[in-house]
Amino acid sequence: MRIESAEVVVTCPGRNFVTLRITTDDGLTGWGDATLNGRELAVEAYLREHVVPLLLGRDAGAIEDTWQYLYRGAYWRRGPVTMAAVAAVDTALWDIKAKAAGMPLYQLLGGASRVGALAYGHASGRDLPELFDSIRLHLERGFRAIRVQTGIPGLDTVYGVAASEAGGGDRYDYEPARPTALPVEEAWDTRAYLRHVPGVFEAVRAEFGPELPLLHDGHHRMTPIEAARLGKSLEPYDLFWLEDATPGEDQAALRLIRQHTTTPLAIGEVFNSVHDYITLLSERLIDYVRSAVTHTGGVTGLKKVLDLASVYGVKSGIHGPTDISPVGMAAALHLDIAVHNFGIQEYMPHTADTLEVFRTSFTFTGGLLHPSDAPGLGVDVDLAAAARFPYRAAYLPVNRLADGTVHDW
Repeated sequence: MRIESAEVVVTCPGRNFVTLRITTDDGLTGWGDATLNGRELAVEAYLREHVVPLLLGRDAGAIEDTWQYLYRGAYWRRGPVTMAAVAAVDTALWDIKAKAAGMPLYQLLGGASRVGALAYGHASGRDLPELFDSIRLHLERGFRAIRVQTGIPGLDTVYGVAASEAGGGDRYDYEPARPTALPVEEAWDTRAYLRHVPGVFEAVRAEFGPELPLLHDGHHRMTPIEAARLGKSLEPYDLFWLEDATPGEDQAALRLIRQHTTTPLAIGEVFNSVHDYITLLSERLIDYVRSAVTHTGGVTGLKKVLDLASVYGVKSGIHGPTDISPVGMAAALHLDIAVHNFGIQEYMPHTADTLEVFRTSFTFTGGLLHPSDAPGLGVDVDLAAAARFPYRAAYLPVNRLADGTVHDW
């Protein structure tokens, strides 16, 4: 079974996605997600110009060999563009192999370790009443774990808070890179954030009780000592995790945070290799791995990370917002069901336009996500629908402090 063709598809049904279709000489088709939010065309060019020509004629079943060939053969290893491209190829080949076997992908990864993957939803609001309404809505939709993000007094917009105003006065509910010629710039005040957030969680616990798992994302905005302070102040409210408390590239920062707080820590959505985790795992500085299949070299790459994490008792928390296409989400769910050290799965439902392009068969019931039992990933792509949604330039926002300094968002 040889690779006969590979096609890169860029489409924007509300936000941009980069998808790879691989077809074998016996007619099997596999899909892979290569979306890199705000830098989609860089991955498209990498795939189209540098990767696709290397695939034609290769054995479609030699997945590990192809992964190593693309990872090592370029000399320039790792990085988000390279690893998103490798991920698309790898995931498409796993899709093909599972279809050839007549099995859902998770069966080839060792079979089911659980009946479903606990998912958390994204609740947010500019003030407490709006936040409470959002939490209630997510509970009504069946979520049994909730990420809580809040507006900050004195700040007009906060990334990650649904219904914050975006460029041009529009509103955004799914945290997309916004369709603008240049990134929108937002003001940020860490001291105001640190003062405000503990009171928000105190109010949420008073309203919704002690049992509901609550999560919070710091979006890399804090210094190590600021993150330590926040983690300590949130301990009374029993968070499931504090995510991305400080920029992930400074791994020593996690040592300082760990010394000061017992709040569980999650990090990794900007990582793209198992090598990014070695210190964090071996020193047990984190509790959850946050990488995405799409940005970590595919099923093969992320499974290497999760297998290493399991040795140290660290669990998965795979990245899954709407800048991960339904193809990438499906691949994550097959890993969620198969790996032993599953923790929780991020889940943001895609828009109707997105689901017109990407035909999914995974389900969400009783707070759990279930991958399809159809052969392969259980996702198909309607290329005619994709063509109706052309690419639009879009960027994530940039934060600035009061003195004009660019800050982590």
